[in-house]
Amino acid sequence: QVQLVESGGGLVQAGGSLRLSCAASGRFLSINAMGWYRQTPGKQRELVARISSGGSTNYADSVKGRFTISADNAKNTGYLQMNSLKPEDTAVYYCNADLTNSDYVRGMNYWGKGTLVTVSS
Repeated sequence: QVQLVESGGGLVQAGGSLRLSCAASGRFLSINAMGWYRQTPGKQRELVARISSGGSTNYADSVKGRFTISADNAKNTGYLQMNSLKPEDTAVYYCNADLTNSDYVRGMNYWGKGTLVTVSS
């Protein structure tokens, strides 16, 4: 059983910073990619940032220059450093991971339960 557990959400004033963490646990061989998505009521979940096992990153245009995604492969943990936060960044942030499982099957996709980020104006 693979679990992704997010932490680090909370309430922050506009212009402030938060750091989200996503810890992967359970039986798997490797994390091929990890991403952060966010969702607000009535809207589709959208990609915020993604990082591959090789370190390649991509970001939503709305967060470029403000958010930084990183990963500690030894700890099976991903991070999202969010700076210069804006009220429109308010959302539930979800961690997503693409894993190779213990049977060497690639493309196993998992989601965390989400962590709420609220940015006040």
